Amino acid sequence: MAVNETVIAMLCPKPNMARLTKDPAHVQAAAQAAVDFPDGIGTIASYWTEVPLPATGTWNAPGKGGAQADIVLMAPQDGVPLLFIEVDNCHETAEELADKLEKYARFFRRKVKDTDGKERPMWRTRWTVPEGRYGDEPHPPVLLVFNRIGERNPNRTVPRLMELTRHLWQGERQRGGHHLYDRKIPITAVGLNQLREHGPAGPVFARFGRSGPQTLLEAIGNCATRPPRPLRQRRPRPVRRRTRRSYGGQRGNTMRRRQPSARPAVPSAPAAGRSSPTLAGRRYSRRTGEPPRTSTRTCAAPVSTCS
Repeated sequence: MAVNETVIAMLCPKPNMARLTKDPAHVQAAAQAAVDFPDGIGTIASYWTEVPLPATGTWNAPGKGGAQADIVLMAPQDGVPLLFIEVDNCHETAEELADKLEKYARFFRRKVKDTDGKERPMWRTRWTVPEGRYGDEPHPPVLLVFNRIGERNPNRTVPRLMELTRHLWQGERQRGGHHLYDRKIPITAVGLNQLREHGPAGPVFARFGRSGPQTLLEAIGNCATRPPRPLRQRRPRPVRRRTRRSYGGQRGNTMRRRQPSARPAVPSAPAAGRSSPTLAGRRYSRRTGEPPRTSTRTCAAPVSTCS
């Protein structure tokens, strides 16, 4: 029963208002509300139920270790090339659901020879799905629909399930800000009541590893991330020559504009072989035996007025 309700909630069927002209007003109002509701995904022919996913054996005679999908949806005209749906009545634990997802991964990894003799993943021999947008090869997405009639609380089951299956769904972040999901399973969860109320176009789907609710198309795809940007080549900087006009001339002007020192210039000491008022004076005293003469720089007045 929950599987059929999930299919109806995904389809969002529209009543024919032309056939309801003689019905009561409240019936017509309810039908009009269904008409105004956002469109669903696919048609009734887009859904298959109880589809075996053999990890061993064949399609017609599946072996042990495989899974069985409650619903398989294929509606490429609505942006859903392939989607596997598992309906849980909240009777199974997180460990039991994780074991079922491990069987999905085992089936996705299985390769067989196709009709042309080439080896391909087994699921690609039955369904056609485009390649990854960024060169990766993600597995088909799986949608978990929780119908709250059992004793399990999905708000507690989902966080535990995320930790148990992190190796199955976690992508690798790239420098451009996007993620690669090579051989990973995009896993999304939603409540059946929310699915009935908002439909697949409502932001009520929780993708494992992402923050915040999304629509179904956003949750099962990789469109919410930024695509990688091409590397920009650096342009070589022009070489600037330090010409006299740009560097030397400016320096020369600066030197010419420099203000003279406030201290008065002191001329060289006269004769007696002194080329410096201090050092030469000491050398003269050693030769003659006279005491060294004081420096003329201690005078504040011009040299010619000092005695």
